[in-house]
Amino acid sequence: MIPPGKTIGILGGGQLGRMLAQAAQTMGYRVHVFEPQANCPAGAVANLEVNASYDDIEALKRFAADVDVITYEFENIPSEPLAAIAPLVPLHPRADVLHICQNRQREKNWLRSHNFPHVRYAEALDGDIAAAVAQVGRPCVVKTADFGYDGKGQMRIVDDADLEKAAAIFRGRRCVVEKWIDFKCELSVVVARSSTGEVRSFPVAENIHTRHILDFSIVPARVGEPIAREAEQLASTIAEKLGVVGLLAVEMFVSTTGEVLVNELAPRPHNSGHWSLDGCATSQFEQHLRAVCGLPLGPVTVRQPSVMVNILGDAWKWADNQVTAAPHWEAILADPSAKLHLYGKAEPRLGRKMGHFTVCADDVEQALDRARELKQRL
Repeated sequence: MIPPGKTIGILGGGQLGRMLAQAAQTMGYRVHVFEPQANCPAGAVANLEVNASYDDIEALKRFAADVDVITYEFENIPSEPLAAIAPLVPLHPRADVLHICQNRQREKNWLRSHNFPHVRYAEALDGDIAAAVAQVGRPCVVKTADFGYDGKGQMRIVDDADLEKAAAIFRGRRCVVEKWIDFKCELSVVVARSSTGEVRSFPVAENIHTRHILDFSIVPARVGEPIAREAEQLASTIAEKLGVVGLLAVEMFVSTTGEVLVNELAPRPHNSGHWSLDGCATSQFEQHLRAVCGLPLGPVTVRQPSVMVNILGDAWKWADNQVTAAPHWEAILADPSAKLHLYGKAEPRLGRKMGHFTVCADDVEQALDRARELKQRL
């Protein structure tokens, strides 16, 4: 057990690291953040910010020497340098878990090898996607194996013109080609697994995306109890099979025929878990810290039905690619059912996640209606 009063190291300085740091300090920990870019959102609230490349092994070793446990806030950290610090300090989740989950090819192969239900796919390891497209059929989606998030690095293919365009875009890049799924809804489950082996799942979230970026997360998800149980069981089993210590977010599709199919894995706090800051007995950030520090996991009781809404840079007023006005924050702050969370980023950009707000109500449809109204007013 790593008790409060010790120092937690976080690799990554974005908003997830910021909220992890805030939760850690509330619990009595010190926080050091390792991030290549100075003045990062997490560094602004940490006890110490270290700026160096993730490939700088000596800097990582010095960072490790000053903390009691290390975790990370996003997947796109090179897994190889982590092997150099793994013998020096507890690192959760392990580097091999990161290695699997940061690459779609390895992730899909891992799901298939362990017989977890997933979308049919084919590999295009040399960027020649035509054979893979022929294997899965059209419509389908081409996704780069590495560094894809929020819809980046992917393209839908319906006809020959799409295929020709995609072949040029993805030439020379490792890709996976996935069959297009007609789905009823998208779900996610954030599950915590402690260093002691204790496992606990947060309630299932229903997710609505706009232009490939998460727009709304709705808890409890508007699905039947059998689907919710299956989703939670899948997430817990995957976390145990991977041997994750910390959080694992499992994104899923529910097909039109009622199948629950695993889409992606993320071994960290997740955007769809932000509702827990205001709507749950334990936030996902506190739970992650409890797990990596070997503390008892907290309760995941839903206080009230909740809807989380992402705030993108698009919420600012723009003219000629310049910001002309900030959003109407008073629309959120004047509403007693809503809570505003901003991430401290230096400047807004279109499509950039700048913050979120959560609406809690007695009924999930009431919360969703209010969330949509407030987003429009914002």
